[in-house]
Amino acid sequence: MTETPAVFTSDPAALRAIGWPVTDDAGPETWRAAIAARPDARPARVVEQHRTGYIVVDGPDEPFSVESLGDWLRPPGYREGRTDPTDRPGVGDWLLVEGDRRHAKAVVLLPRTSAIKRGAAGEHYRQQLIAANIDVAFVVCGLDGDFNPRRIERYLLLVQGGGVEPVVVLTKADKGDPDEATTILRAAVGAQLAVVAVNAKDAASVAQLDPWLGAGRTAVLVGSSGAGKSTLTNTLLGLEKMKTSAVREHDSRGRHTTTHRTLIPLPQGGCLIDTPGMRELKPTGEEDVTDTFADIEALAAECRFRDCKHEKEPGCAVRAAVQAGTLDPQRLANFRKLSEEVAGAANRLATRRQQKAESKVQVKSLNKRLDEKYGKH
Repeated sequence: MTETPAVFTSDPAALRAIGWPVTDDAGPETWRAAIAARPDARPARVVEQHRTGYIVVDGPDEPFSVESLGDWLRPPGYREGRTDPTDRPGVGDWLLVEGDRRHAKAVVLLPRTSAIKRGAAGEHYRQQLIAANIDVAFVVCGLDGDFNPRRIERYLLLVQGGGVEPVVVLTKADKGDPDEATTILRAAVGAQLAVVAVNAKDAASVAQLDPWLGAGRTAVLVGSSGAGKSTLTNTLLGLEKMKTSAVREHDSRGRHTTTHRTLIPLPQGGCLIDTPGMRELKPTGEEDVTDTFADIEALAAECRFRDCKHEKEPGCAVRAAVQAGTLDPQRLANFRKLSEEVAGAANRLATRRQQKAESKVQVKSLNKRLDEKYGKH
């Protein structure tokens, strides 16, 4: 058995600065076959996504553009606009590219190690990729009118559903009490949740996030507009790269100063993806609610009936915890709400997949009949 060669034009340290995993210079096991099959290609990471192509980096040099992936890599239905947008590369994805920087072409999309998605707005089921190949998600929340444990639960559902470690970052300490907010949040969401309170404008305070930002690691910032994500990014970088703006006084809402997702190498050794503020957080149907509500699931195991709905059934341990004051009734209400949303999205996802499978069978059948009538060409 021959070893898979690691064919890189950049040295491993340069790749780790843009998030290449530190465990192995050749990358995760799932990438090695693709790398070995393309000995003339080199890895590059998507830092910006546009309609006609991608902006990528392959080390410390300036970003460059690559052509969109060829038709042979596009799933069936791409030209007709039926392909799920998450099937296309997005910010954080790793590509194998060929050619020099002036004529670079993407030839392979490497499998994702993790991905944060949400259900796109609108009546029809669609997924929207937020970021790919992420190690940690900083859920940024201001201690002004932005502080909302129930919305943080929703972020945690999407983040943990993508296989990403969550860390809640509380900003704007001058607008509230960080210790009190941390206590409220852990009581409402879970005692094991990592919560860090920072002054987003102070480098020494923001340095508390450095343990999550080492070489080869990728973090993503998510949160509402005006929560302080761009300010946090500027402080981590040590320069004013991202535009910032003040929030409205009456509701603490901010403008979308970040208008698109972008990946930025950090002096701490890792890299960061900043995202526009998200006001609608719809689940995709692929999330596991038990990841975010492990405390309720543990209580549910003590219920008298295995299929207990935690409503009027006798012997319900969940309602008993609410009555005893050890479980926040609003957390239980949000658990029910999110469980229903995830179940509904899962049903729509199953229907969509069934329709795509049936369409594929019909296309194959049609092609077979055409081949039989006119011969293969």
